[in-house]
Amino acid sequence: MYIFDLDGTITDTNGIWLEVDREFLARRGLPHSPKYQQVVERSIFPIAAAFTKEFYHLAESPEDIMAEWDGLAGRHYRELAPLKSGAEAFLRRCAARGIPMAVFTACRPALCSAALERFGLRALFCHVVFAEEIGLEKRDPQCFVRLSQIIGARPEDCTLFDDSPDNCATAARAGMGTVGVYDAYYAHRQEELRSVCARYIRSFEELAGE
Repeated sequence: MYIFDLDGTITDTNGIWLEVDREFLARRGLPHSPKYQQVVERSIFPIAAAFTKEFYHLAESPEDIMAEWDGLAGRHYRELAPLKSGAEAFLRRCAARGIPMAVFTACRPALCSAALERFGLRALFCHVVFAEEIGLEKRDPQCFVRLSQIIGARPEDCTLFDDSPDNCATAARAGMGTVGVYDAYYAHRQEELRSVCARYIRSFEELAGE
């Protein structure tokens, strides 16, 4: 089974979250720090919201923080954000060949669904699984073990397509094959991504003949 991350892999949406973080903090006159970003970019929504509340000593609840993030990001997923180059064509070729496919994402369920429906891709996937619902971060190997149970496929029978070096390394430790997908958000970590993946691509267009 082919498993695809969403943000930065299928959709060009990683940069949205950096802007969401910056706008959220700017509304409160708070600084955006690399230390803060390093934590939240690797976390599922509830953990990121709880960390934000604690890190900045906010009065808002994690639920209120998540709701504000959703509002800031929503229009991008529903109307603006593009697909990564070659992604749609590759997904449709795989579906036509009968390759079972799933989405596994740390994106918010409603935002992910909006993006997939907008581009007419939802029907291509037999499963759409949210790390938030599993309750584990993608850098936890047990997250991928649990994922394999949900989709009914052994880890060794799965290949993950993901732009995050952390996620690819974790999936590999869980026994999955990995394809690293270039995204500008992780441009500074591309050598690391190459080193932890069985294969590395700059674009899905490289897979046009496969």
